[in-house]
Amino acid sequence: MKPPISSSSSVLIRKARLSPFLFTLLAFILFVAILYGEDFMCIFSQQLQIYADQGQPVSRTEKKWEKLPFAIGKTQESCDVFSGSWVRDELTRPHYQESECPYIQPQLTCQEHGRPDKEYQYWKWQPNDCSLPDFNATLMLETLRGKRMMFVGDSLNRGQYVSMVCLLHKLIPEDEKSMETFDSLTVFTAKKYNATIEFYWAPFLLESNADNAVVHRISDRVVRKGSINKHGRYWKGVDILVFNTYLWWMTGLKMKILLGSFDDEVKDIVEISTEDAYRMAMKSMLRWARKNMDPKKTRVFFTSMSPSHAKSIDWGGEPGLNCYNQTTLIEDPNYWGSDCRRSIMKVIGEVFSKSKFPITFLNITQLSSYRKDAHTQIYKKQWNPLTPEQIANPFSYADCVHWCLPGLQDTWNELLFAKLFYP
Repeated sequence: MKPPISSSSSVLIRKARLSPFLFTLLAFILFVAILYGEDFMCIFSQQLQIYADQGQPVSRTEKKWEKLPFAIGKTQESCDVFSGSWVRDELTRPHYQESECPYIQPQLTCQEHGRPDKEYQYWKWQPNDCSLPDFNATLMLETLRGKRMMFVGDSLNRGQYVSMVCLLHKLIPEDEKSMETFDSLTVFTAKKYNATIEFYWAPFLLESNADNAVVHRISDRVVRKGSINKHGRYWKGVDILVFNTYLWWMTGLKMKILLGSFDDEVKDIVEISTEDAYRMAMKSMLRWARKNMDPKKTRVFFTSMSPSHAKSIDWGGEPGLNCYNQTTLIEDPNYWGSDCRRSIMKVIGEVFSKSKFPITFLNITQLSSYRKDAHTQIYKKQWNPLTPEQIANPFSYADCVHWCLPGLQDTWNELLFAKLFYP
């Protein structure tokens, strides 16, 4: 039904002697503006949110746009929560004890596996121009009531997922919570809240030959083009979605892309640059989010690359060493390790800046780069028995990729909390 036109408007129209065609056109434009105006406004606000999350200037007109779902406040415009420094805090850190959270995988329980120090647990991230809101587990659980939160990606995202569970589970009675794994999907259920916090293993987001959640140590990695729905069907219906993907792409300067199916007898595989392959995955992720997520009711986050510390020469250490036995932070504010490809960050910026869906970028790379002390090192469950040569040289098998819990990844979730409730 067309919106009514006032008598004064009719007089003006008659005076102007508008043709019936022009009158109909104007009425149609007015109808569309009323019907879809909110959607147009949402699209523009989404674009502004992307620029804001990338640290780019945003005009004051941002204040006009509708707030993002779950937001209860706003971080001051002058504050970039990802730019700051680490300060020692023995009063409020750690948020929980390793022994108090039974959900931490043995690959991340550093104290249980003999790490002699706890210094890595007592650091708090302090943004330069503001303070992070305190992580409020009660608020988080009440927000998740009747909803699903899912982390999608590789083992680093699984670490952040477990951290979130550890930050929340103490408020839930023992008989009201559970964790189950179904192939690629792990589900923590808070029955009292009718809520789930989930992790889905998809290291490339797209279908690949490394999709087995248990057996995936494959050096010759292949990713199938245009295959995000293979995994995406399990993400539908999620209210808060947290993506990551980076580490598995770092196999060299080229990446193998499958153009057909993994079931094809003769596989059509091409090699393209890692940057182009990564761009393909980012575009697929955003396209999937635009088609399957409601920007008025749901939120989507993307966590940037998690740095490793495999080369001590990067921070001025002796050649041939790594994160093993490191207990102090890197103090150079401009430090950037050789493992973090700036070209990949550039791809993310380029793709996200053109997105028509409001995705929030969690830029944890720089702040995590300072934390050479926080890796699991040798203090974890080993998949295979150590050889005498490895035992004699701990540097040879130190894990400088993953992080001890409690630890750094709790801060990632504090930043997620801040961006969810105070974007």
